[in-house]
Amino acid sequence: MTNVICVRFRTAGKIYYFDPGEFEIKRGMHVIVETARGKEYGRVVSDIKQIDEGELKSPLKQVIRIATEEDADRETVNRIKEQDAFKICKERIAAHELDMKLIDAEYTFDGSKLLFYFTADGRVDFRELVKDLAGQFRTRIELRQIGVRDETKIIGGVGICGRELCCHAYLSDFAPVSIRMAKEQNLSLNPSKISGVCGRLMCCLRNEQETYEYLNRKLPGNGDIVTTPEGTRGVVESVNVLRQKVRVIVDAGDEKEIRDYPAEELYFKPRRAKGHGKGGKRNDAGESAEEKELEKLENLEEKEGAGSKLDE
Repeated sequence: MTNVICVRFRTAGKIYYFDPGEFEIKRGMHVIVETARGKEYGRVVSDIKQIDEGELKSPLKQVIRIATEEDADRETVNRIKEQDAFKICKERIAAHELDMKLIDAEYTFDGSKLLFYFTADGRVDFRELVKDLAGQFRTRIELRQIGVRDETKIIGGVGICGRELCCHAYLSDFAPVSIRMAKEQNLSLNPSKISGVCGRLMCCLRNEQETYEYLNRKLPGNGDIVTTPEGTRGVVESVNVLRQKVRVIVDAGDEKEIRDYPAEELYFKPRRAKGHGKGGKRNDAGESAEEKELEKLENLEEKEGAGSKLDE
């Protein structure tokens, strides 16, 4: 077992392990550590704890020192300099007529590198821009192209739930999200209803997925044949996953009647896999317009992947 502390360099950034050495480090403190980008100022998000050495993906680096007031002042100065660097870089992008959108500027703690994050529809030849910026700032320049998820993570905002965006507030990594999760949770398959501010599938679809999978295993699917406690066979009209209630259409003499039953009182075969749903305006190919939009979303998810490029 190895002693480690967990350190973050951004509000909701990726968590990294470092060796605390002989320092008495507590959660909430700030430390100076050596990273692949040079010396960095990070916030400790855990007390010293022990982990198995097998969990370490790379050699563990030691904490250089606990951050001092001078270090905190220097970090504040860097944040101010980043604002000026952002404005200058934006002006130089316009001057070079590059088709790219600048998102953020970031100085490393020791000032040895200045990183600019941007989005673009395709590849951008920014070699002349880098030379221009290097001459302007007299430091090493790195331009990094990021995806729309990372753009939203940096900028932040408010989701349709009325709360701060998860990716900006606390989400360290982007986990894979799929249309199947929306289907499993009986959500509307309208792309505008299940897409986040970034235009991709909402990350929160994954939050309750495990619970819904567990609960859905106890329920029949819509259209399934079930046997009621009275011995009558009926067709499932709808299910309430959280309440574990099933609405069944049964024969009541010469008429049809809708009745609600607790799922545990019904007899049925294991639920079939959900289909892609029905309804919606059809196009010439026989596929609904919504399904085509969902297919585009899934293709974008697969192309971009779940990882973040901010902390690479």
